Amino acid sequence: MSPATTSFSLSRAAARRIWLGAQRLDRPAPFGEGSQATTAAIEHLGYVQIDTINVIERCHHHILWNRIPAYRRADLRQAQSVEKSIFEYWTHALSYVPVKDIRFFIPVMKRHRREGHRWLASVTPADLRKVLRLIRRDGALTIRDIDDDVLVDKEHLWASRKPSKRALQLAFYQGWLTISGRNGMLKTYELMARHFGWVRPPKGASVSETSAYLLERALRAQGIVSLDSICHLDAPSKAAIRRLIEARVRRHELLPVALEGAGKLEHWARPAVLENASEAAASELVHILSPFDPLIIQRKRTHLFFGYEHRFEAYVPREKRKFGYFALPVLAGDEIVAALDLKTDRQARKLLVQKWSWVGEGANRGARKELKQRIEEELHRFERFQLAE
Repeated sequence: MSPATTSFSLSRAAARRIWLGAQRLDRPAPFGEGSQATTAAIEHLGYVQIDTINVIERCHHHILWNRIPAYRRADLRQAQSVEKSIFEYWTHALSYVPVKDIRFFIPVMKRHRREGHRWLASVTPADLRKVLRLIRRDGALTIRDIDDDVLVDKEHLWASRKPSKRALQLAFYQGWLTISGRNGMLKTYELMARHFGWVRPPKGASVSETSAYLLERALRAQGIVSLDSICHLDAPSKAAIRRLIEARVRRHELLPVALEGAGKLEHWARPAVLENASEAAASELVHILSPFDPLIIQRKRTHLFFGYEHRFEAYVPREKRKFGYFALPVLAGDEIVAALDLKTDRQARKLLVQKWSWVGEGANRGARKELKQRIEEELHRFERFQLAE
């Protein structure tokens, strides 16, 4: 970056409010309701992560519920399987992604066709041909519909003994198949072209187009960006993104941001975002967040902006846990004030608070009474969401 470029000084409080506004966590029902709201939320965020842990409702539903108060699980099924406005693919993890962005993932699919996939190197051409032939002939299927596999030893703890499962996964990464629906974590696979009704697939984006997409996605959903936040778990993209940022700074489309406490870590934002930074008032909303929420998943960024260091302790021995097995950060206004280790007892139909840890402003005893009342009100709403059909 040119040393003559002037940086915009920004406090962490102002930066938090910008990020919360970009995440749409500072206003009630920003996307409306129904399946169209689900699609709109995923389009705005760029992706919503999928995860298998279900000690409470799975994270993809949880992330959407925090931005769509009237969210129902059926809305996601409608968007994925009927309206076909979202699809599943890999971002930094398996995620729901808007179909309008599918062209940016086509080059990765083609690369997996040429080079295979490092996690699925054991898939044989015969196994791949078998699953594609079955789906072409019989239509969409799940792994449970394939019952003639010769079982093999598991490659790791979470693996299946069915070779066809790995073949389905490889065909998914290669773009021959898409996940047309889910029942819990059971995936239904369909030919991608048949699912979307393509005569021919969309043309894949170029490298420069994909870099611009990644930058725009981050600017929209984060407000203030760094190379790390744009390229989360994607270090190879950083050089091209930096060149793009530098070009936009020269054109005054982006401004460097000197963020309080960031040291040498560079940040950028659009001028219009920074013009209104000092005017944004803190929200009064309370959100019980998933540890996979976009506000939390980039741990170093969350710590920089909020002073909160989240600990994901599901795989930590019980005696070494600080917050609990599956702690959920609690956002009150523009501060993270607590971490709650919750569990849904589906048989007894109630939400269990296994541990309540105060953090940040919540560690101030004088603020706790009012905060606790607001959090408990949100916990009642959260419980209704957990137990809804």
